Amino acid sequence: MNFKRFFSAFFVIAFVFVFAGLTLAVTQKSTDPVYSYAVGPKDLLTISVFEVPELNITVRVSEDGSITIPLLGKIKVEGLTRSELERRLANLLEKNYLKNAQVTIFIKEYQSKRVSVIGAVKNPGNYELIGKQTLLQMLSLAGGLTREAEAAEHIIVIRQYPDGKSKSLKIELEDLMLKGNPKLNIPVNPGDIINVPVMRFTDIYVFGQVTKPGHIRMKKNSHLTLLRAIAKAGGFTDRARKSGIIIKRMVNNKEIKIKVNVKKILRGKKPDIILKPNDVVFVPESIL
Repeated sequence: MNFKRFFSAFFVIAFVFVFAGLTLAVTQKSTDPVYSYAVGPKDLLTISVFEVPELNITVRVSEDGSITIPLLGKIKVEGLTRSELERRLANLLEKNYLKNAQVTIFIKEYQSKRVSVIGAVKNPGNYELIGKQTLLQMLSLAGGLTREAEAAEHIIVIRQYPDGKSKSLKIELEDLMLKGNPKLNIPVNPGDIINVPVMRFTDIYVFGQVTKPGHIRMKKNSHLTLLRAIAKAGGFTDRARKSGIIIKRMVNNKEIKIKVNVKKILRGKKPDIILKPNDVVFVPESIL
């Protein structure tokens, strides 16, 4: 065996693997959202300096975007990425105190860039905004939508601006979730409040001579008329007495009865009646 060739080939292969590993590490580091995150006020940083335990500290970024470090004093850090801040501290230490300073920074708490997700999501709360995130990604982080959002028509994004003003953006839920309109999957900004409105329901009850007697679920604050309620209950049976319909309604803890002649409504002689939550509609049987 030619040992010279063997070892030459071995070192070439080893070099290729090491180079490929370093390239991959650099690529991953440059694309990792954690490394591209810009430090801001209230973030909690853990700083470690190799072989100098006295400089290993945990510090919170102040409101003016600075931190205070032993030996170095007050340093402006707002807007710097993790790797940029590591290089800056290393340069400052090498300038006066250390040779080949190796600084490692870990962002323990991301407080400066948070997004609130509230309403009809499984896990409402505040979420750290690391890197670029879209509306759908934030909804996914919050566990997705709950059943209470099924009847919601839109999502409200309340956006804060540097001048103190805010603006509400209305995103049509069906276009975003079902039709997949990419224009509605907007990038999320720090401080955004994403609100998925919780749809609340109430019931109307229809009994008597209708095809499907029972309760009808309706959105609160929506307008359900008598004719629409009867239609939702499958319509009248052949034995229905349309001139003697009774609506039972609670007013000030007292039940009142409203007699309605649907024939006049159908002929346009009387306006349709808007029902209220928990109304009970009774369609009597014709005597004939």
